[in-house]
Amino acid sequence: VQLQASGGGLVQAGDSLKLSCAASGRIFSNNGMGWFRQAPGKEREFVAAINWNGSSKTYEDSAKGRFTISRDNVKNTVYLQMNSLKPEDTAVYYCASYRRAWGSENKNEVSYWGQGTLVTVSS
Repeated sequence: VQLQASGGGLVQAGDSLKLSCAASGRIFSNNGMGWFRQAPGKEREFVAAINWNGSSKTYEDSAKGRFTISRDNVKNTVYLQMNSLKPEDTAVYYCASYRRAWGSENKNEVSYWGQGTLVTVSS
């Protein structure tokens, strides 16, 4: 199983970025998918999750209203659209595949991690 994240970069506060995570090696559409992030010196934290068919989504409080998670089960890809970015959003963003058909903020429910993509937001 491989999760390949991409789309990170350096942007200014208020800009937008769209992260992508392509999955390969197993049946993608059966499992919940999510995004976590880790800022320097901090623990990895939950950002957003989506269930197997995209009908249910959950977000960390600071992401609500600014970030949108989505998935394309034909392309085996999950996305994170990030709008109105803030300097505090600066982190390495990791995509995650869950053991179950839905996702959550619990890292212990993640079965596979992507390699991470760096997002830097300047003020």
